[in-house]
Parts: sequence; structure tokens; C-alpha cells
Amino acid sequence: MPRASSRLGSRLEIVPRALMKRLLSGKRRRPAHPGRILVAHQLLLGDTLMLTPLLSRLRRSHPEAEIAVTVSRGQLPLYASRPYGVNAVAYDSRDHESAKALLGLAPFDLAVVPGDNRHAVLAHALGSAWVVALAGDRPGWKNRFADELVPIPSAPIALPDLFALLAGEDDDAAYDAKDWPRPDCAPFELPRRDYAVLNVDASSPLRFWPAHKWLQLADALKATGLEVAFCAGPGEKRMVEAIDPGRRHLSYAGVLDLPQLWRLLENARLLVCLDSGVSHLAKLARTPSVVLYGPGSPVLFGPGRFWRNHPYRAVTIEDFPCRDQHGVFKREVSWVRRCTRTLAECPAPACMHAIESDPVIASCRELLG
Repeated sequence: MPRASSRLGSRLEIVPRALMKRLLSGKRRRPAHPGRILVAHQLLLGDTLMLTPLLSRLRRSHPEAEIAVTVSRGQLPLYASRPYGVNAVAYDSRDHESAKALLGLAPFDLAVVPGDNRHAVLAHALGSAWVVALAGDRPGWKNRFADELVPIPSAPIALPDLFALLAGEDDDAAYDAKDWPRPDCAPFELPRRDYAVLNVDASSPLRFWPAHKWLQLADALKATGLEVAFCAGPGEKRMVEAIDPGRRHLSYAGVLDLPQLWRLLENARLLVCLDSGVSHLAKLARTPSVVLYGPGSPVLFGPGRFWRNHPYRAVTIEDFPCRDQHGVFKREVSWVRRCTRTLAECPAPACMHAIESDPVIASCRELLG
């Protein structure tokens, strides 16, 4: 009940304020030199990290501007080093206090809305003079709060590069690690010799890979002389216990926060993971990565042009028959091939079960040289 009350309080404060500012704003013009810019969203970790090319392009286009980006409270530590000079602000639409704190930062000259265009309403409530968002959101009323709608290209494009289009013309920049210093972290013990990280969890069970194949992979990597460190998020210690009941390998399951995970990845020779936020964190840490795609799209969620120098291999089953959905943030995009079904619709992810350990091991050997 308190959470529902908090969510209602946020809406009662934001929506009327947005409508009033929209009605009173008069003729709206895009500012030529915005001094204050907001990136407004409520995305999960992986999608949030894929906003990096957008932040990079905004900074190059507006070198003197103050740029703020909303993130979840758990993501805040990753932004403590102020990558691209941005200020990260904790925001959760279900939390009245975070909405109230964000409203205190108004006004903004320019707001950029990746993902759900309902955040264009938030941008108006914050007094944004001009709001840019991706076209085609549903229901259509959300699009009316954007002053400028950027169409999704008809040719395939990686999501990080798509987000960057919201900042204007393509400048073909590539990721430079010096633009995102590693955040400080609490000390912990790293493996004592060269190691590979196997991150076994993801936001959906439909992306999980069978336990016996993870163990086959771990044993194969250990045979090359690498130490193997299993990893999983908070509360997922049992996942690793089920994969490696004999404890033949190290486990960091459930014990690392995000800055510590960055540190673990940064020192690793290799990461093998599922299509998850960790695969995108590895791009920041410059960790050679093998990523397993079942329901997801390696085209949409791969490195794209911005991370084109990232050592990376995608392992998937091409043209899997039930990877037949075309949605991206509720927008229908003809070239997208993915699956967003639930466990109730797909109790056993055949697309993940079809990936054998041999091509994963082969991809690891390619990256290890």
C-alpha cells in the first residue's frame, strides 16, 4: 500500500504540472545552445548503459552544457566518476520522494527521452523548453508530449547507436575508456592468476543456459590454464551452486556490487555471459566478451558502431523460428527479430537450449588468441 500511495503521489504531482506547463508554454522553439539538458528514462541496467553513445554525443555537441541523466538508485555508483561530465540523478516513478527531488532541479532547456515516451510528460513537468523522443510509441498520446520525434531507421541498427540519434547528426565517434573512469569500489579479493568470468544470470529465466553446459565451459577454460570465476547477481548464489555443486571453481555469486563487478571484469582475460546488463558493463571495462543470445537480437543489443573496437563474439542460433517478434519499447520495427514471451508462454527456452557448449568454447579460444 505505501508503494501504491507513493506512485499515486508522484503522478498527482507530475501530470498536472506537465499539462499546465504545456498549455502555458506558447510557441515552442528548439534552443540553439541549450545550457541545461536532461536525459529522462527509467530503464534497466543494460539499456541504461546503452545510453552511453547518447551521452557522448550530447557532450561533444554541447561541451559547456550541464547534463543530467536519470538512473535507478542501484545504478548511481557507476556514475560517481561523472562520465562525460554528466550528473546522474536517482529517479523511480513509484517513489514520490525521488520525483519530488527531480522536480527541484527544473527547468531544462532540452530534454531527451529514450525508451518510453511517458517520460516526455516528466520532461514537461520539469519545464523543458524542447523535448526530443523516438517516434512510434504506443499508445499515441505519449508522442504528443514530444516536440521532435526521431524515426527509427528502416535498416538494422544497434540500440546504442539508435539512442545516439536523439542527440543529432552522426559523428562516427567510438568509445574511449578515458571518458568513463572506473568508479571506486570496496576492496575484495580478486583471483590470484589469470581468470575468466562466467556470469550466469539475466533479467529473464528465458535467457538462462543449461547448468551442465556452463560446467562444461568452465572445465574447458580451466584446462587452458585460466582460473574460472562464476558470477551472478544478488540472491542468485544457488544458481552457481546448482551449476558447480562440487565447487571446482571460484564463485562471486551474490557478493559484488556494480563497481566491484566492474573491477572484476576489468582484470579478467575473458567474460562469457548471457544477453544481460553485464554484457554492456563489460564494454565499459573493455573486457573481451562472448555473449549468448537466445530470445534476444545480437543486431539490436550488440556493440554497434560506438563499441566497434570491443573484442566480442556473439553465439546464437540464426533464424530461430520462434524469434519472430518485432517490438522495441512498444514500437513495431520490421527488421527486429526477437522474442519477449513470458515463462507462461514458453516454459522451456528452446533457443537457449539449442546453443551447445562447443561453439561457445570455440569463440572463447578465438578471443583468447
